[in-house]
Amino acid sequence: MSGAALAASGLLKSYGDLPAAGPLDLMVGAGERVVVVGHNGSGKTTLLRLVAGLLEPTAGTVTVGGHAVGSLPSRAATSFLGDTPVFYDDLSLWEHVEYLARLHGTTGWEQHGADLLDVLGLTARADDLPVTFSRGLRQKAAIALAFVRPFELLLVDEPFVGLDRAGRQALLDLFARAHGDGVTLLVATHELSTVAESDRLVALRDGQLVYDGLPAGADVDDLVTHG
Repeated sequence: MSGAALAASGLLKSYGDLPAAGPLDLMVGAGERVVVVGHNGSGKTTLLRLVAGLLEPTAGTVTVGGHAVGSLPSRAATSFLGDTPVFYDDLSLWEHVEYLARLHGTTGWEQHGADLLDVLGLTARADDLPVTFSRGLRQKAAIALAFVRPFELLLVDEPFVGLDRAGRQALLDLFARAHGDGVTLLVATHELSTVAESDRLVALRDGQLVYDGLPAGADVDDLVTHG
């Protein structure tokens, strides 16, 4: 994917008279690692869900790889790792892996899936139901599902919540591997170590863009606390 991985113009999401995010103009180049920070309620999750096509914008446009969000090409290009994992009640973890991989036409998915479960410490739980997992194991399972399919843009919302130290390191390694493969990453997080590994920092305050630049040029603590 060349050029802009995602482009938002005048993007706005409101609930009645209350704006949740925007209006925003944002362009992210292919292969960039962008971290989105801001206080709780600043609009980070709303932005990611708009880009993922999970929310309808009130106004404005957003495209992924030049394709309108919600179109088949944009959905095929985008993997979304949300902050609240959702699983089918009656599918084991491995059945989830197989379903997602086959749905997206993943080749060699068996070995790839097995490697992901191994890296995340989930091999022994492959035949168990993710709906019965603890918060941390559910997050690890969601990570495996986000990475088992092909994607060009990875959207991640507060990925470290509930993860132990090994899980955090595994996720950081997966981020690095994806970036090395040319994937574009847009990660909303309070985890400052992730900011240090990014190419670009975007900060939101009350749904508005208040910083867009190099991580080294920002007071990250203040942006995370106060937006």
